[in-house]
Amino acid sequence: MKRELVLLRTFSLAMAGGMILLASVAFKNNGNHHFEEIDVQRINIVEPDGTVKMVITNVDKFPNGDTKINDRPTNADRKKRSGMLFFNEDGIECGGFIYDGALTENGHSSGLSLTFDQYDGDQVMQLLTTDSKSGDKRRVSSNLVFMDRPAKESQQKTKEIMEELQALRKTDPAAARAKMQEYQEQELIGGAPRVMLGKSGSQNNGLFLFDDQGMPRAMFYVDQANQAKLDFFNEKGEVLYSFPPAAETN
Repeated sequence: MKRELVLLRTFSLAMAGGMILLASVAFKNNGNHHFEEIDVQRINIVEPDGTVKMVITNVDKFPNGDTKINDRPTNADRKKRSGMLFFNEDGIECGGFIYDGALTENGHSSGLSLTFDQYDGDQVMQLLTTDSKSGDKRRVSSNLVFMDRPAKESQQKTKEIMEELQALRKTDPAAARAKMQEYQEQELIGGAPRVMLGKSGSQNNGLFLFDDQGMPRAMFYVDQANQAKLDFFNEKGEVLYSFPPAAETN
């Protein structure tokens, strides 16, 4: 009896080992594998050398906090969302696609963002939509935005500067503002929207142009009353000229 049990256990272990080996060899084949359906929480697309080029993830597995990808820290304060993150040949994050949406106490809040970044910097192009509802009031804004970024910007340096400024604001807000201005003049942080196409927060639909400080300078749009307008602004955001003049639109 003991001998039969030993033989049975040996056979079972051999079969289990064989199945593991067979499965391992099968998934090491270079050929394509076909699946009808896969449930997965996160997928990392990698190069042969292990460099991560894309992350597809659910909310829980979204990388932030102390997580590192390609030996580089991720955005520690970034909210977890479902979506994708893109990485360039140097392993640096270069854009992403994120979305969320949920009911709130009085309505709902949702959004979608597709971004592409300056090399080792922040976004220079963004497709963005937000949809919020509170009670009977609903506001939807959807636009394509192009932005300028600082010439000397880097993701790691920006992270260090933001941590420095955040700590300084707690003890000396005026010094924090002066330090921020200094870093902006050094072209280490900053940036501004330059072109926006779509529906603004004020619910105007059109083309909106901004100067290098992010101030509106020209707008061609259709307002909520379905009136087509062309506005020009000075560096303070004050209207210089409108067409048609206000009297003609009344």
